[in-house]
Amino acid sequence: MTKNPSRRDFSAAALATIAASTLPAPSVWAAEKKYDAGASDTEIKIGQTVPHSGPGSLYGVLGRVGEAYFQMLNEKGGINGRKVKFLTMDDAYSAPKCVEATRRLVEQEEVLALYGSLGTAPQTAVHKYLNSKGVPQLLLNTGASKWNNPKEFKWTMAGLPLYPTEARILARHVLSVKPNAKVGILYQNDDFGRDFLGPFKKVLEDAGGAAKVIMEQTYDLTDPTVDSQLINLSKSGADVFYNISTGKASSQSIRKVTELGWKPLQLLSAGSTGRSILSAAGLENATGIVAIRYSKDAGPGPWEADKDVMAFDALRKAYLPSVDPDNTIAYAGYGQAVTMGEILRRCGDELTRENVLKQASTLDGFHSPFFLDGVNYNYTPGDYTPMKTLFISTFNGKDWIVSDKPVTE
Repeated sequence: MTKNPSRRDFSAAALATIAASTLPAPSVWAAEKKYDAGASDTEIKIGQTVPHSGPGSLYGVLGRVGEAYFQMLNEKGGINGRKVKFLTMDDAYSAPKCVEATRRLVEQEEVLALYGSLGTAPQTAVHKYLNSKGVPQLLLNTGASKWNNPKEFKWTMAGLPLYPTEARILARHVLSVKPNAKVGILYQNDDFGRDFLGPFKKVLEDAGGAAKVIMEQTYDLTDPTVDSQLINLSKSGADVFYNISTGKASSQSIRKVTELGWKPLQLLSAGSTGRSILSAAGLENATGIVAIRYSKDAGPGPWEADKDVMAFDALRKAYLPSVDPDNTIAYAGYGQAVTMGEILRRCGDELTRENVLKQASTLDGFHSPFFLDGVNYNYTPGDYTPMKTLFISTFNGKDWIVSDKPVTE
């Protein structure tokens, strides 16, 4: 767990932003107290698995920010008078370790719900288990299409834009700006990569024009580099590079494109557009990249005076000073923690797993502090699509320039 940090005063803007999360629920919700495992008059216990170690360890900051946020809330009285005990466990982005950690959270720690866990493959490994146990698996850090299946797996909800939605919007953008495109694709060799690949190719095929995919290259998360794949793509004649990668592979591939002197139109998956990934690649090397955007960036830039960014930065300074100000993965974790806090707040005194799911699946219209203006959660009980309105954006070497008009699918 996070060590007790040195305290600093929060700014007035930060206090105003986070105060709503600590307000008591309206009395109409508190007529009768109902609890499932993980909840009581004094405590709410929730959990999460993310890679605090291994090849995906840069995403471990999601858990550290969650710890900091709920610690801050607890110091201010908790949620509806209850302290939140948040357990973030290391799964090293490994399916077997995810199973082990998730079972411990459910069977030994007896958490009320899980939120913000990461990775399509690890979360697939516990998908059926959590649904069989009736444990909410919310705000997943994966946009796999399989999570939108409320009829068969009602307890599981994605927290990112669904990958097929993102892929189709990017494919239509390619058709509009390069109708004769020759596309080379690098994709992660798992469900994550394939969930982007298929819908993108289908849009090009259905268009029936000259645009086509001429080469595909894959990589595994454990590969030390993606240099050989990028060399092959650069020699293919492709003038569009669709980069379906995560973490260090994204940074490596962006940098390698420049080193090779290859100058394609580059498309990047939204989950890899954070400042920390681009900084590792070299911001100048990322110039011209096109991606879907739905969120703001932390740190210096166009959103540094935004009240939500300032609230995150106040939390970071007070509780996580070793985290860089521009760590957008950490900012994403903050947005998810605020959202989970809102779900619990809406539960009032009915802290059952069924009610947690009910509140999560009726978040339609809720605006996360991580989101761009105009983007909200769109969950309904019959459709778990997290968000339907997104923006096309282009990186100019310093900041993301977001299009004026959003795209809604």
